Amino acid sequence: MAVTGATGGVGCVAVEILAKLGFQVVAITGKAAEESDWLKAIGAAEVLARQSIDLTKIRPLGAATYAGAVDNLGGDILAWLLSMQKIGGTVAAVGLAADMKLNTTVAPFILRGVHLLGTDSANCPMSLRQTLWNRLAVDWRPDRVHDQVRTIDFEDLPTHFDAYLKGMVRGRTVVRIGRDSIPDPHRAP
Repeated sequence: MAVTGATGGVGCVAVEILAKLGFQVVAITGKAAEESDWLKAIGAAEVLARQSIDLTKIRPLGAATYAGAVDNLGGDILAWLLSMQKIGGTVAAVGLAADMKLNTTVAPFILRGVHLLGTDSANCPMSLRQTLWNRLAVDWRPDRVHDQVRTIDFEDLPTHFDAYLKGMVRGRTVVRIGRDSIPDPHRAP
């Protein structure tokens, strides 16, 4: 399994859960040099530098490498992932951090039976949400990424934009809308 944007909030949780489920996870990141040890500590079997992928030479079908993927980036990296799927591979498109356009062919779909899944959390029925939340709380609980959750106040949000735009952030960020609305798990009461 491949996970793009592996150091981000969704990516690091996906790496840990997939590894916990027994998958050999390849974490794909633009921060491979500085984050490789951490990604391996949360379950990645391998870390691949996104910069090492030549996206100018995407073929309709590349080497059948991955049984599936979670893609947080979209665009050319998603097209590349689709071309690299094994027969019956499934790619979940969960983000568009790189691009919302998808330039690909039907070859992975008709020659390898690849599945491209979208996400729609806004219209997900509450019963399915509850089932997934229960699994996340027990079976899929990501135990190793908890230290990478930070809480920032809404009014301070603009001071954090630069770090996000430069790709310098790891893990999840919770934005506290009101001072008392979300307790910070890292602050003493």
